[in-house]
Amino acid sequence: MTVERLVNFMRHQYYEADRLTTFVDFYGFQDANGRSASVLENEILQGLVQQGLQAHRIMPYLQMYEFEALLFSDVDKFEYVLDGWNVRVKEQLLTISQQFLTPEAINNHPSTAPSKRILNVFPAGTYSKTIHGPIIAEEIGIDTLRQRCPGFNGWIERLEQWKAMSQP
Repeated sequence: MTVERLVNFMRHQYYEADRLTTFVDFYGFQDANGRSASVLENEILQGLVQQGLQAHRIMPYLQMYEFEALLFSDVDKFEYVLDGWNVRVKEQLLTISQQFLTPEAINNHPSTAPSKRILNVFPAGTYSKTIHGPIIAEEIGIDTLRQRCPGFNGWIERLEQWKAMSQP
């Protein structure tokens, strides 16, 4: 993902809705070059505004460091990976989770990104990001995700404010 690519995608989606937000993994930005998520979000917004789009209708959001970090909010919910779940897996996930202040901080290197850690813990072929990730997140629930992940919570709060502003 690049800022330019996301700006182009959002520009095409802009007229399809009253408001437009993103939920994109920060980790996947190929052109981050040391820039923070908030700097990249601002560059995305400015790129759209420069094309004549209204800033108040746009809210870029980059999840630190990737969606899978949110899943460490409650490692017990990984039990929904039925074929790979066992006590050893649970203990390893808990150990990873306890090393960080918040699940969103789990990342020290490309080989230790949240998704890579999950794949390394589960037996080969038993965990699928696209199948199990959404199920686990749903089972964890929005309240727990918000409590454990301040960046994600901030995005949800901004969405709630957006909604409140649009109601008569």
